[in-house]
Amino acid sequence: MLQGEGKKILWWGRLGNYGPDYPRNRTVIDCFEATGYKVVPFQPAISVLADLEAALKNFQDVVAVWVPCFRQRDVAAAARWCRRNDVPLIFDPLISAFDKRVNERRKYPADSWRGKRLLAWERKIFAQADHVIADTQCHSEYFSELLGFPAAQISVIPVSAEEALFYPRNLPPNPQPEALFFGTFIGLQGAQFIAQSLQHYNGSPFQLTFLGQGPDRVRCEEICKQCKNPLITVSFEDWIPFDKLPERICRADLCLGVFGIGEKAARVIPNKVYQGLACGKTVLTMRGDAYPSSLQKHSLGIAWAEPGSPESIAAAIADLFSPEKLANTQSQTVPHETYMKHFSNDSIRQTLGQLLGSFRA
Repeated sequence: MLQGEGKKILWWGRLGNYGPDYPRNRTVIDCFEATGYKVVPFQPAISVLADLEAALKNFQDVVAVWVPCFRQRDVAAAARWCRRNDVPLIFDPLISAFDKRVNERRKYPADSWRGKRLLAWERKIFAQADHVIADTQCHSEYFSELLGFPAAQISVIPVSAEEALFYPRNLPPNPQPEALFFGTFIGLQGAQFIAQSLQHYNGSPFQLTFLGQGPDRVRCEEICKQCKNPLITVSFEDWIPFDKLPERICRADLCLGVFGIGEKAARVIPNKVYQGLACGKTVLTMRGDAYPSSLQKHSLGIAWAEPGSPESIAAAIADLFSPEKLANTQSQTVPHETYMKHFSNDSIRQTLGQLLGSFRA
């Protein structure tokens, strides 16, 4: 019998821009269902009154409420319902609202009245959860140190990848090695530093492809035109359907991660890193403490560049595409093994099982 057979998880949160179709949410839901839990979606009409709506719906046999990523505004009502029904509340914020607005978007300083008010509000939100999920150990420490949530009540669950889609494929080799960046071209991803690396590159010829859309794409296109390098063929591609992305990743020889500067960039492991490794692709990304220490010490399917450094990116690509190392870079074995060891869906299922088991103890 599966661990969660016949038991229900109430998935509590308005859809907004990131609903059940967000990759993080799909992966967690799949992991719950793989262990026998039934995930019951609840998308309240009004967040602040959601506990009253939930009472009218009369949910039964709920063993835990899960408030998914980015849904800080749903926590208060979910907490009220949980207290009345003696059900634990698990919050998976993925990011801190304070961190995003103050450190990433720089809308206002941390010590401004807006910054202080936002921090106080988010601390109050976190305090209402019974357990918090962090995607990296760095985020776990941030939630504990800045937001005041007890470290013992935080579990680290990696974002991981949807393994039914993202897996190694044996495809014909490229006539010339290809490095692929795919993403939303926001500042945290540092795509402009990849573009600037053209003027510093002095290695074997390769194809550089940017895939996606976002605020920094036009700037990247301009930089690439200004910094033409005869060793690099550059192309830009628009977004493709999500289910086509895994094969596109597998057609490349190297995946480029993120290279943005700032504390927030150093705390995250983005979707593209998990997806690239799951597809068996070597990933070049910025060095950061979010990664397990064993991966930081050794190049196990992940190569490192310094954040915000075009020179470091250029040198790393030249090394990975050098005649001596190209075969290792193109090998699918080590990147996929790294994914399975550190970031797999199986590790998520184990953590979820331990967490829910602790509530019943």
